[in-house]
Amino acid sequence: MIEIKKQIAAALSAATNDAISAEDAFSALEYPPSPELGDLAFPCFRLSRALHKAPPAIAAELVERFTCPAVERTVVAGGYLNLFIDKTYLASYIIEKTSSDDKPYGASLDGAGKTVVLDYSSPNVAKPFHIGHLGTTVIGHSLKKLHEFAGYHCIGINYLGDWGTQFGKMIVAYRKWGDKATIEREEIDALVALYVRFHAEAEKDPALDDEARAEFHKLECGDPENLALWKWFIEISLREYKKTYKLLGIEFDSYAGESFYTDKMPAQVELLRKRGLLEIDDGASIVNLEKYNMPPCLILKRDGSTLYPTRDIAAAVYRKNTYHFDKAIYVTSAGQSLHFAQWFKVVELMGYDWYDQLVHVPYGTVSIDGAKLATRTGNVVLLKDLFAAAIEKSRAIIEEKNPSLENKDEVADAVGVGAIIFHYLMGSRIKDINFVMEDALSFDGNTGPYAQYTYARTRSILGKADGTPAEKVTVSAPEEGALALCIAQFPERVKSAIADYEPSTITRYILDLCAAFNRFYHACPILGAEDKDVRATRVALVRAASQVLGNALHLICIKTPEKI
Repeated sequence: MIEIKKQIAAALSAATNDAISAEDAFSALEYPPSPELGDLAFPCFRLSRALHKAPPAIAAELVERFTCPAVERTVVAGGYLNLFIDKTYLASYIIEKTSSDDKPYGASLDGAGKTVVLDYSSPNVAKPFHIGHLGTTVIGHSLKKLHEFAGYHCIGINYLGDWGTQFGKMIVAYRKWGDKATIEREEIDALVALYVRFHAEAEKDPALDDEARAEFHKLECGDPENLALWKWFIEISLREYKKTYKLLGIEFDSYAGESFYTDKMPAQVELLRKRGLLEIDDGASIVNLEKYNMPPCLILKRDGSTLYPTRDIAAAVYRKNTYHFDKAIYVTSAGQSLHFAQWFKVVELMGYDWYDQLVHVPYGTVSIDGAKLATRTGNVVLLKDLFAAAIEKSRAIIEEKNPSLENKDEVADAVGVGAIIFHYLMGSRIKDINFVMEDALSFDGNTGPYAQYTYARTRSILGKADGTPAEKVTVSAPEEGALALCIAQFPERVKSAIADYEPSTITRYILDLCAAFNRFYHACPILGAEDKDVRATRVALVRAASQVLGNALHLICIKTPEKI
């Protein structure tokens, strides 16, 4: 619709004798709340001062003067000029644009020549990949796909939590209660059990926390035995994480975690000193942010050890120097918003002129039956268990409804995992989620499997069609026009999703497109249409819907089996 709206905006500008520019007219165009009111609406209120007339009078004049080949008719509605798009014109436009070979419909070159670094997923090593990690993982990867679709060069970074006192705890726990054979057999499950046991034992014996700090200090100092254990824990964790990433179809360009930046922090601390930004507060080194209405940003503890802001600043500087990004996106829980605001401000105060290229994308918290997730107490739903349950359910449905389907295991994986992703990305990312297993595994209604099944339906129709193009595009039913209008809105939805860092914009669009397509499918004979131009037009609309639906599903990390 972007190009068609530009045509309409230019015609509106001409109809007002340039009382409004084409750019301003474009920005003013709205989608009415109901299709009965029109496909687009132009509010005339902003023209009252320039034309010295009431908005309804301006709208009435525009009905007489406005002309545009994309618009079938116009109607006055109070101070609005409502516009009805010519559906044959629109269908012709959509069929042509989706048949183009230069790039997929909805893709753009907005980001050509620009680089985006995305920091997402980033689990803590030696801890399980649970439902709380799903948000940063699928939101982050969807944003990566969206930016790539817009022409950006994207670097995906998995900033592993592979440093800190937690490793002192793991080392103590392993030496007291661990067994190498058990860990090699059970891998991360055994590590998690040790972590949970450490916290249970530490509640009874607080001295364990002192032991853990001492072991981590030895690790920081390069103790060979502790280093060997630390590397082993990382290897075990990565093997487990990569199984989940494979299911999700995710690959990262870098797994450089917190430990990678330990030798890069001193230079940034020294720069803070040179800039006169460091202050001593109760023995700790801080940057005072009182004038920016924020608490102080802690840079060094009293013992001189670093903290998260120190590492994040060093990581950002390294990434800027290495990747020369135009934008660096951090996808983390909304609970970390203050942390990011603080160190973003410190980067600005340090004199780095790229501070405004740093973007924090927060998302809401996940709870289970209202209880906060906590690895140390074992209150988590592991992603591998969640995906396994969804895959098992999808496999059972396939066995019941389509037992002869080829690649049943592959399709079951795609449908099961897709159900979980779609469920998570349905709502705005900032909303908190109370996770209910039954809801996540529901395949009824507005779900991922429904969207995948709709896509498979389009592929089935196209597999039976002869591909003969229409000599004349012919639109004979309102459902055809409604489908063309929905397809036409895809580029705008993509731009909106990128601008707002909001994958759910695409998820909601997918549901709109599926609804429009299924209404069209049930109301309009496609392969059975008697008129050859009607038949060819409808097949072309199916092809356009299939391309756009497939691309939209891809943008939210959902696979597209051609048969289900």
